[in-house]
Amino acid sequence: MTDTMIVYILFGAFLLLLLLGAPITVSLGVAALITYLSIGENPMAFVQMAFTSVGSFPLMALPAFILAGALMEAAGISKRLVDIAEAFAGPVTGGLAAATVFACMFFGAISGSGPATTAAVGMLMIPAMANRGYDRAYGSAVTASSGGLGVVIPPSIPMVIFGISGMGLQPPPEAVAMHGSFQTLSIPKLFIAGILPGVVIATCLLTINYFISRKKGYRGLTDSWSFPHIRATLRKGIWSMLAPIIILGGIYTGLFTPTESAVVAIVYTLVVGIFLHKELKWKPAMRTLETTTWITGRVLLILFTATVFGRLLVEQRVPAHIAEAMLAFTDNLYLIWAMIIVFLLFVGMFMETLAAIMILTPVLLPIMYMLGVDPVQVGIVVVCALAIGFQTPPLGENLFVASGIGGSSIEEISLKALPFAGGSIFAVFLIAYFPEISLWLPRIMGY
Repeated sequence: MTDTMIVYILFGAFLLLLLLGAPITVSLGVAALITYLSIGENPMAFVQMAFTSVGSFPLMALPAFILAGALMEAAGISKRLVDIAEAFAGPVTGGLAAATVFACMFFGAISGSGPATTAAVGMLMIPAMANRGYDRAYGSAVTASSGGLGVVIPPSIPMVIFGISGMGLQPPPEAVAMHGSFQTLSIPKLFIAGILPGVVIATCLLTINYFISRKKGYRGLTDSWSFPHIRATLRKGIWSMLAPIIILGGIYTGLFTPTESAVVAIVYTLVVGIFLHKELKWKPAMRTLETTTWITGRVLLILFTATVFGRLLVEQRVPAHIAEAMLAFTDNLYLIWAMIIVFLLFVGMFMETLAAIMILTPVLLPIMYMLGVDPVQVGIVVVCALAIGFQTPPLGENLFVASGIGGSSIEEISLKALPFAGGSIFAVFLIAYFPEISLWLPRIMGY
């Protein structure tokens, strides 16, 4: 059987199952299994490969970060972060919406999940914005758009998945011959690289919010900054502010790995929630375990099947063929970045972010190696572009979360979120075209 026929079977079965309404996990798994049987491979190899994919040590960070984020919400940490963001927003035009963006940045630094960030911040900020005269759909749109920062600001679950998917892909010998050796890919390095891109995206969101708020007359929270109030919120939220510092500081100083830092975050949250804030009760804590089990199970099932699907793509040299086709069309790096970003934006509208990363990493990374692009920058651009899918229909997980909290329809929120999506897309192009945005901080920190 030819390589072309195998690819037709793999993608044909995958797309057919998606059109029939099968979950993406089933579509990936069944398509890969059918292809394995078609080429006469032992199905046991399929199972062993899939099992190995979910047994890696870095992947243990996934359920731990999900649990840490859920516990921090139950322990009152997210509420205090929102209070701090509001205090700093003060008299700024559209200050409450600006505080929502800052709050999503703060909470993103401890949750690693877009929908979790949207839910935690939205529960507090959407009603608050409505009470201050903001259009409810606009408040929901700001929250849904800012929630995507949860996967860009480290720690980030999609960056963990990209790191796991990309670390096994070595640069092609042709790329090494043309561009020399490449920097190694690691999860801590991805985390550090995500900080400045997160700030760039947040700046774009804040700028758009300022102009819209000025047009609609959304005033600041106060007439001037109250430094006593800022000091009081900082004092009250000191333990909340320490959470991201401990998590990220421990990773970057080498005190512990990203996986170990997630466990440290859980222990820290339990201590703060039980003994310091005294807000973490038994029933809410049990609900966080249910949430963690549900989300982790769904992600691991996708990883289980997407790994085998991706391995088949690599074995049949699909990434190499796509790279050759793109490089034959053009060798202009900016044009190829534009094509990839548009493609990622389209995929993000229809496919769950983690599944898209696991499927596309084996395809995109070899292409960018051939162009001499650092794999860390590739990971940051992929995560940032796919994160926009959280705020764009039809998938738009953040839209559904914000709609459930605010009561506005998906259509209303989607329309109000369009300017923010445009700003985020502009930010992604900046991050792609100016590599130093992603690579400067890791380099000065010795990575």
